[in-house]
Amino acid sequence: MTKSLFAAVFMASLAVSFSGGAAVAAPVSVELKDAKGVVVGRATIKAGPKGGVLIHLRAKGLPVGEHAAHIHVNAKCEGPDFTSAGGHFNPDMKKHGLDSEFGPHAGDMANFTVIGKKGKADVVLVNTHVNLGSDDHSVFSNGGTALMIHAMKDDLKTDPTGNAGPRIACGVITK
Repeated sequence: MTKSLFAAVFMASLAVSFSGGAAVAAPVSVELKDAKGVVVGRATIKAGPKGGVLIHLRAKGLPVGEHAAHIHVNAKCEGPDFTSAGGHFNPDMKKHGLDSEFGPHAGDMANFTVIGKKGKADVVLVNTHVNLGSDDHSVFSNGGTALMIHAMKDDLKTDPTGNAGPRIACGVITK
């Protein structure tokens, strides 16, 4: 084995050993648009340090207040109502809500807050029920999913949507 080939194999084995034996998925970038097709935000989704994903969401031009964010089942964001995204990503067929004894959907997440005159948010959302892998909990399942922002906060228990109101921004999650 040549020295350069040996070095490449050695470095690759180190990368696998430091990642816990699994390949670390590359972060995914998502562009969020409102019902008029105007870009209102961007999100970067990366693998969480203990599984799941971290979603760094930066948005502007949204109504001030608390909002729900969910991962929806279809990689489609056709305005103005974004119903093409389908319901919440739910491979385990559970009930909605982080506070539900029979939940949550894999796409359920904590609420976030939009502030200021420009309607800005810069938050990191944590979702321990999805991943960037290739199994049925992957955000890439069935060709991808969608990141959805709703007009209101999620009550964290009412099935199937948490009374989060209309869908106001959407971004497709694909590889």
